[in-house]
Parts: sequence; C-alpha cells; structure tokens
Amino acid sequence: MQSMESTRSTRSLSFPDKVLHRVFTHLTSNEDRNSVSLVCKTWYNADRLSRSKVSIRNCYSVSPEILVRRFPNVRCVTLKGKPRFSDFNLVPPDWGADVHAWLVAFADKYPLLEELSLKRMVVSDESLEFLAFSFPDFKRLSLLSCDGFTTDGLEAIASYCKNLTEFDIQENGVEDTSGSWLSYFLESFTSLEVLNFANLSSEVDFDALERLVSRCKSLKVLKVNRSVSLEQLQKLLVLAPQLVELGTGSFSQEFSAHQFVDLESCFSSCKNIQSLSGLCDATARYLPAIYPACANLTFLNLSYSAMGSDELDELLMHCPCLQRLWVLDTVGDKGLEAVGSNCPLLEELRVFPSDPFDDDTIQGVTEAGFLAVSFGCPRLHYVLYFCQQMTNAAVATIVQNCPDFTHFRLCIMNPRQPDYLTNEPMDEAFGAVVKTCTKLQRLSVSGLLTDLAFEYIGKHAKNLEVLSIAFAGSSDRGMQCVMEGCPKIRKLEIRDCLFGDAALLSGLDKYESMRSLWMSSCNLTMDGCRLLAKKMPRLNVEVIQEDESDDSEADKVYVYRTVAGPRKDSPPSVFTL
Repeated sequence: MQSMESTRSTRSLSFPDKVLHRVFTHLTSNEDRNSVSLVCKTWYNADRLSRSKVSIRNCYSVSPEILVRRFPNVRCVTLKGKPRFSDFNLVPPDWGADVHAWLVAFADKYPLLEELSLKRMVVSDESLEFLAFSFPDFKRLSLLSCDGFTTDGLEAIASYCKNLTEFDIQENGVEDTSGSWLSYFLESFTSLEVLNFANLSSEVDFDALERLVSRCKSLKVLKVNRSVSLEQLQKLLVLAPQLVELGTGSFSQEFSAHQFVDLESCFSSCKNIQSLSGLCDATARYLPAIYPACANLTFLNLSYSAMGSDELDELLMHCPCLQRLWVLDTVGDKGLEAVGSNCPLLEELRVFPSDPFDDDTIQGVTEAGFLAVSFGCPRLHYVLYFCQQMTNAAVATIVQNCPDFTHFRLCIMNPRQPDYLTNEPMDEAFGAVVKTCTKLQRLSVSGLLTDLAFEYIGKHAKNLEVLSIAFAGSSDRGMQCVMEGCPKIRKLEIRDCLFGDAALLSGLDKYESMRSLWMSSCNLTMDGCRLLAKKMPRLNVEVIQEDESDDSEADKVYVYRTVAGPRKDSPPSVFTL
C-alpha cells in the first residue's frame, strides 16, 4: 500500500518538460520558485533551466561561479552588496562588494544578459566599460547607492549600449568629471524609456539632453538634476508630454507672468504623470504651475524640497489620488494635518529630518502630526517617521487607527528619549504596535526601551522579517526574547545596545534561516564571536576593527549565511572567524 501511494505521488508530479517550463515561467516570485524547486529533482531542474531572473541580497552569500552553474539561462540580475549601515559610515570604504568578478562570470555564461540592478556595490569605470562591451543585448542598468565610478563610466554605457531602455542612477557617490556624458548617446539612439540622473551634481549638456528626449518617443521616466532650470524643464515637457514619472531640477527661477503661463500650460499637457519628485528650492510663487499635473499623482517625493506647511497644504488639495508621500520635517505638524485632511488613499508616508545632525533644532514634527495622519489615512501601512518627541498613548492610538501596518519605522531623534509626557519608557508604544499590527514585516524601534519592549516583540511579532534596534534594551534578555520568538525573522540590525555574547549566542537556531545580523557598539567580545563561528561553520562571522581598540572586543560584527565560504577580498580591517 505504501509503495502504491508513493507511485501515485510520483506520477502526480510528472509533467512533460515543456509543460513544466511553461508553468514555471509564470512564477515571478523568487520565494515561490525557491519553494517549488525543493519538491523533487525534476522540479529543481525545471526551475534551474527556466529561471531568467535572480536576486542576490548579499553578494557574499554565494559566489558568481556557483550562481552561473546553478542557473544557466539568466538574463536579469539584482545584486546587493554592503550592509545597510554603510549608509551611516559605519562600514569601512574598502570593505568590499566589488561587482567586477560578477561581470566577468556573467560575460562568460550570460552573454544575453539584459538587466542589472546594483545596490551598495563598488562599481568602477572599468566595470562599466566592461559591461558596455560584453553584453550586446543589454537593456536596463540601475545603480542605487553605489560608488567607485565617474561620469567617464557613464559615457561608456551611453556610447556602446545601443539597445538601452533604462539608465537609472540614484544616490550614488559619483565623481563628476564632466557633464558631457549625455552627448555620447548616438544620434540614431531612440530606445530609452527611463532616464534618472537626479543626484549628479555637475552641469549637464542640455542641448544633448534635449536632443535625446526628443528622439526617445517611448520615454516614460525622466528625473533630472539640480542644474536643469525651470525654463529648460519646460522645453523637455513640450518634447515628452507622455511622461509617467517626472523628477524636476531646480524649481526656482525669475519668471515673467507670461513665462509662468507657458510653464503652467506645459504641465497641463502632462496628463499621465503619476510620480513627481525633485522640486528643489521650490517656492510658493511657482508651485501653482504644477497643480494641473497633480490630478493623477500617486507618488509625491518632496524629500529634497524644504517645503512649509502652507505650501504643502495648497499642493495636496490638488492630489486626490495620492498613495505615497515623502516629505521633510520642515512641513511641521500643521503640514501633516493637511496630509490627514487631503489624502484619504495614502498608504505610505516617509518624513525625513531636514538636518539630522543639528541637535538644537526646534523645528520638526511630533506625535501630533502622526496622529493627524492616522485619523485621516486609514489605509496607511508603511511609515518612516523621524520626530522630535513621541508618547506611548499616541502610538497606541495611531495603530488602532491604522492596524494594517506592514512597515513601522519610528525614529525619535534624541536617543533613549522616554515618553515626554509621562517620562516612562516607550515599551508600551511598541508593544501596541506588535499586538495590533499582525501583518507587521519590518519594525524600527527607538526611544527609551527596556527588555519589556522586546518581550512584546518576541511574543507577538510572528510575521516580522526585519528588525532595527538602536540605543535600546537593558540586558541580553531583550535580544534573547526576539530570538526565541519571531519565527520569520530574516534580518536583524543592532547598534549601540547593551547586548553581549549571551545575546549573540542565543540565535544559534535562527541564524541559518536568516540573511544577516549586524551588531555594532554593543558588548561583544572576540571570544564570543569565535564561539559563534565554531558552532555555526556555514556562517561567515566577520569582525570589523578599524582603530586601535581593545583586541578582545568586537566593535562591529556582521554575520550572514553563505554557500561560498569565507570571502577572499577582505581588507585588513575585516577578520572572518
């Protein structure tokens, strides 16, 4: 009987290869593909041969050689490098994550590569030139928070990628040697659909940009840098009224009344714009020009525009469909009240500090603004909120109003600040978040927190995948609670906490299912890290020692699972145990 059941089970999984391949092409999620590849050897091979897209969330979790051997027919690669804390200068500049070895492997095994998305990778001009020469069908390049290249590398992409449809460079450390790289696109080049160079600082060759935009009739996304004036933007809009996403340059220029009418008319012609960003130096005088283009906006990014509350209020009255909003805290609580009054469809809110290094700032937002948004935006499920003060009661009310949060990232700017009304720890605030928001996937905690907050997290946050902790906790027990609970935790980021070796070693049954653990300025020792490495040989346990600190202490520790073993390109400041 058992044998017959096994035979039936085997037959039920047997499909012709062509059928399997066709079915697998409809699986777009990497997680789904990873799951079905474990069913049996036939499905494993079907996934292996049919997978055209891969996403590597840590470039040292696998080697280029292992990747190309496992998946021989890939055409689209997403590759992430340095830990997120490199954004805060906590990772040495020479840490690693150079993309070149990956490109060499791809050139040999993936000659038909079409798309490459890189995040926090080191990308040299040589690598960009190699990319441009090696892949004749290459179409899409996205560089986010990468460094190591100059505009010379951009010239190579523009010159030789003749089928390019996407050229997206965001938040990168680019050395601008000249603004002439746009002129390297051939006069016959017409395929571009996405062009984003908003964070470049140099002047650009506007004549070359204007010609390029005029040729690319399928251009849907255009985000220019601050050097592009309002008058020049107006010329681009005349050429590309079909844009869906627009990032303006500087939005401050002396305009006559007649010029303003012309600018307003250009925005009126842009009926399809759904995403608007830039608006650098925007003033109340010129904002009305964009109102005609706001009717269909779903995303408004004002994170580079120090807009006040009155200007934001006027603007939001013209954005009835807004779902995502990024602003600076210059809008104040009054500006966030306008959000609550005008944006009933809002799903995502990010409020960034206008000056994160000014400890004496008196402007900003408080719990009042957050409360106002929660009352008016019941669909809100993603928030990143930098504020000056917060209370337990406010957070409890906010999550009652918006119980579907999947991402709740609250940053009280002053470390270890308690509830400013009661002087109590903020434990009950985050307890309310994890008890109420059962869909929560990502959580960032701040303020004065004891181990009680982490007891709440471990007990209630059953869908939590990413947890960021700073200046919190009162003992090792806090981290132990998270490790004992939180069955789906994948990424844990900790800095400036009291957690020590006992906390680190409490995660032995979790680390192999996690992507990574970062701990810096905690109470870790080298002996504790060595013990972890001994007990978990399939993990890379890296210790970063940049100064003359005590050799027995481990100031920065990065732990991640890997099938490639210890990396071979570690700088002297990084020790793999």
